[in-house]
Amino acid sequence: MTVEASHQKILILFAHPAIHKSRVNRELIKPLQNIEGITFHDLYETYPNFYIDIKKEQKLLMQHDVIVMMHPFYWYSLPSILKEWLDLVLEHGFAYGNDGSVLNTKKLISVITTAGSHHSYQSTGSNRYTILQLLAPLMQTAFLCQLEYLPPFVIHDTLHLTSEDIAKHTQDLEKILLALRDDNIDFAKVKSSSYLNTDLSAILKLSS
Repeated sequence: MTVEASHQKILILFAHPAIHKSRVNRELIKPLQNIEGITFHDLYETYPNFYIDIKKEQKLLMQHDVIVMMHPFYWYSLPSILKEWLDLVLEHGFAYGNDGSVLNTKKLISVITTAGSHHSYQSTGSNRYTILQLLAPLMQTAFLCQLEYLPPFVIHDTLHLTSEDIAKHTQDLEKILLALRDDNIDFAKVKSSSYLNTDLSAILKLSS
């Protein structure tokens, strides 16, 4: 089936420096690489020497409506190549500043995996801060670039997930991305959620 021109085009910026060791991310990305309307872009595979093609990346951003940053949560932040991507690609005059309004109709979403439990990412937990608090620099980046930052899709406790758990998360991620592509998301309800995958039944519009 051809994706209608009015539907949203999604760019997945995937960054995992050791994907061969990640049983969760390996499964998550499998169904995402051949879906019409979704561009799967593995940064470590594309730029093994970190020589990022800035103009190519900026063109990709201009060609898509929803930008997904998909990565493990490394030291409360991004894998290094994704930080390099942000530093180089979101240039003044392109992403922000005078004449830097290219991104102002687009959405940004984080898809994150972490070994830490949900409880550990609370003020009373071992990590002391919530995921949303730790994502504040990325939220501010989105704000400066006039991107709409949606709540993240977060998978906790990855070391203890069963195969069935991973399959469920994989299905949920695919459902959300397809709903974003096909404009079947209730954004009013999304904005009141802490995580995009907290309650899919509440945010996904039912097809008639």
